[in-house]
Amino acid sequence: MIEKKSVQKYLRHLVPLPTSLIPRGRLQNKIKCVLFDIYGTLFISGSGDISLADKKSPEIGQIKKLLAQYAIRKTPQTLLGEYYRAIKSRHKKLRQRGVDFPEVNIDWIWMKVLPENDRNIARQFAVEFELITNPVYPMPNLARLLSACRHQGISMGIISNAQFYTPCLFRWFLNSDLKDLAIDPELVFYSYRYEVAKPSPMLFKNAAEKLKAKGISPSNVLYLGNDMLNDIYPAKATGFQTALFAGDNRSLRLRSDDPRCKNLRADLVITDLIQLIRHI
Repeated sequence: MIEKKSVQKYLRHLVPLPTSLIPRGRLQNKIKCVLFDIYGTLFISGSGDISLADKKSPEIGQIKKLLAQYAIRKTPQTLLGEYYRAIKSRHKKLRQRGVDFPEVNIDWIWMKVLPENDRNIARQFAVEFELITNPVYPMPNLARLLSACRHQGISMGIISNAQFYTPCLFRWFLNSDLKDLAIDPELVFYSYRYEVAKPSPMLFKNAAEKLKAKGISPSNVLYLGNDMLNDIYPAKATGFQTALFAGDNRSLRLRSDDPRCKNLRADLVITDLIQLIRHI
């Protein structure tokens, strides 16, 4: 468990950057479950997505301090080079096994790069590195949306590209664990647990199977995400209703140049999480 006090210095207020899109659309069927993306949807993501730090990051100075803090005798540039190569190598191995969109366990990557035999130390380093390169903060009205879903008896879950530290965001910023927020642990699908990332349909199919066992059909499920390819495309293919979150220009991904998204439309477009409440 990563305690808030150990990362407090990296937690700072962020505000979403407006986009040119306007709210539109409506839902066809009653919503019994809402599944959420996290980065760029429920939480502002400084880099636009998880683990997308640029190799020429302006945060090199902070990374240098982090290396000194852990007594790691590498330059930031050397560290970043080894880090990206390790991820690329793992992706290659997973593709050779037939994984269409591979994901890594980031603590394993850092244990190789640092190198570090103590997984807890590697995890702490990983969290600090991530918060330097990808600062996060709750989207406006996040708590109100989750509360509204809970009070209306709507099941909630998560399908997100994520790492081991992702659940900590809710505790650090909302002072609650997922269960306290009424997010069903059986409906939480993080990419790192499967080493498969969106837009692979696997996570969505797994969610649909779990929901079927709970008596909820795909047409009564709403998926909310900020990326037309990673979120709306696989959610639609699974039979879910869809909502595109277009509330932050950092993370909005329309993917208009991708043939899979050329004629793709979300059922809803919202620019503030509060707007979703009137549709559910």
